[in-house]
Amino acid sequence: MLKRLDLRGHGSDSGDDLADLLPRPQMGDAVPVETVRELIAEVRDGGDAAVRALTARFDGVDLASSVVPPEELAAAWAGLPAGLRSAMETAHRRILEFHRAEAADGHAYESDGVMVRSINQPVDRAGVYVPGGLAAYPSTVLMTVPVARAAGVDDIVLCSPPGPDGSLPATVLAAAHLCGVSEVHKVGGVQAVAALAYGTETIRPADIVAGPGNAWVATAKQLVAGDVGVASAFAGPSEIVVIADATCPPAAAATDVVLQAEHGPGGRAWLVTWDPGCAEAVCEAISQIVDLSPRREETLATLEADGFVCLVDDPTQAARVANLVAPEHLQLMCEGAEEFVGSIRHAGAVFIGPWAPASVGDYVAGPSHVLPTAGTARFAGALTTDDFTKRMHIVDVSESGFDQLAPAVAELAEAEGLWAHAASVSRRKEWAASGVRP
Repeated sequence: MLKRLDLRGHGSDSGDDLADLLPRPQMGDAVPVETVRELIAEVRDGGDAAVRALTARFDGVDLASSVVPPEELAAAWAGLPAGLRSAMETAHRRILEFHRAEAADGHAYESDGVMVRSINQPVDRAGVYVPGGLAAYPSTVLMTVPVARAAGVDDIVLCSPPGPDGSLPATVLAAAHLCGVSEVHKVGGVQAVAALAYGTETIRPADIVAGPGNAWVATAKQLVAGDVGVASAFAGPSEIVVIADATCPPAAAATDVVLQAEHGPGGRAWLVTWDPGCAEAVCEAISQIVDLSPRREETLATLEADGFVCLVDDPTQAARVANLVAPEHLQLMCEGAEEFVGSIRHAGAVFIGPWAPASVGDYVAGPSHVLPTAGTARFAGALTTDDFTKRMHIVDVSESGFDQLAPAVAELAEAEGLWAHAASVSRRKEWAASGVRP
């Protein structure tokens, strides 16, 4: 089921480039970028009519209106079983509290008579995409909307693909009600990203688009970036790397490999170990777990396409592999896991030890589970309040500060041939001397 990748004896000492020996993620290669670009253009030019046509084409349902009335959200929340309602409230509280605490404060810098303050200003309107289709993801509502709320965004629009009956899952609607979403639309896929970016007659454009999705959705977000803000990196199909050794029960490591693969098809699921016995035991356990799974076909699709058991020489090489893969989720199920973290530079989120499965991060730990995939953890991180704000600087210059810095401004401006820049400082004293205050 998992393909075997034996890296023992390879790497810097052998003269091999370890990166060349690792398979690359395949999800982006399967997306016809020009087709995605054409679909975006259809929505940009055609508005609601184009969204309706594409929803009928891709989701198999013809909707006269995409709007979900607020009373349906309230009814979905009221209809939840008590246990699920309590679980959602727990997750919502923890996620909101974490991101409020993490939200960056402004700061002030004063030097030479110049005071510069920086403050974070939230965007006016945020768009959130919640995947659907094969499963319902109320957790994604909880992992996106409260982050925007903690950043200070008041107006939040949510899009999610309708099911065959033209509705959204009650759990998704209930989560939207709990989180205080401004409006919900039954729109998915590329057409949802395009509608959030450019607007239609019904859906006003957002300033920023956030949320995970399949490779088509992630590619669409990349293509609209620049016309609209796009939060986080390539948040595509889910992936995990589990680093394990003989101290980890095989069934535990196997379950953790499978738990992200069941989001499939698509994504990656890797086991990395320096213990051949551990590798064999975990692979055997994976086969047993997959056979028991209600989502067997989806899980198999991920494992067969991009599932690997990777044998390495030692923990040092395991860390090198993890950093090269730069996974969305990295789980350390090995002796000395706490110390191991110091070797990790590139991962969306790291889970340490036997009591921290990635599922805790998916639901209730606090940080958003919208994480970079497809190796983009090399340069990007999790969704945070920073994705919904922009830094604004306020510059206040005293007259003494102006006197100290004006000569430098004039020199630099003249060196660049910008006459008005230089005049803005060189002539201010002349104006002041003539009784004209700048």
